[in-house]
Amino acid sequence: MNAPEPLLSVRDLRVDVGERNVLKSISLDVAAGSLVVLMGANGSGKSTLGLTLAGHPRYTVVGGSVRFGGRDLLALKPHERARAGLFVSFQAPPDVPGVKNNLFLRTALNAVREARGEPPLDAYDFLGIARSEAARLGLPDALLNRAVNDGFSGGERKRNELLQLALLQPRLAVLDEIDSGLDVDGVRTVVEFVQRQRERGTAFFVVSHYLQLIESLAPDAVLRLHEGCIAESGGIELARSIARHGFAASDTSRARVALAA
Repeated sequence: MNAPEPLLSVRDLRVDVGERNVLKSISLDVAAGSLVVLMGANGSGKSTLGLTLAGHPRYTVVGGSVRFGGRDLLALKPHERARAGLFVSFQAPPDVPGVKNNLFLRTALNAVREARGEPPLDAYDFLGIARSEAARLGLPDALLNRAVNDGFSGGERKRNELLQLALLQPRLAVLDEIDSGLDVDGVRTVVEFVQRQRERGTAFFVVSHYLQLIESLAPDAVLRLHEGCIAESGGIELARSIARHGFAASDTSRARVALAA
């Protein structure tokens, strides 16, 4: 029997940002419902990978392929990728002045519901769902009536990202340092939230250096990115090794192995 096609399949992906080649060759798979952690030193290309999957116009794909849910992801426009079930969080969620958070969320949700063949939610029904999910994430009701992220703390911005994810129910969520700006309770909220979403079938691609978070998430795989390539892959022990010895030690060890060969 043939193995099922991964939900996300990336093959020899190469990406330029301006005149610089950031991703030299990335190949990886993310199965439906799984959780993969991506680690790497600053500038190794972690955020570039997520924003490329999202279709950010500054990131130019110069080679390779990406399939998502059996479709050519690179052939889709950014909004089509979102409607197909891809969610990519911001490492630093921006302000959107003049756009109310609840209106933004309801518009996004109804666009996804339309793509799924589901009826739109009116303002009353949406608000009930949004308030319930916000309460579970520790996000005050009052922030639903504010402009998107306007005056939000770092932790509130990250919780607002999770609220978007909870409402949209994507097939794959890419979380870029979602723990940044969160206190201990916030990190616990992230772990519980991700566990609930995985039970609903969402797969996760998590960028993080925080060992306690990674251990709590119990990833199916850990990948280390170095100079735009996957340098190492493994399980939780790889994350623990990086936490103990750092990225420089891992790179030096690999260099010695290569010279010995």
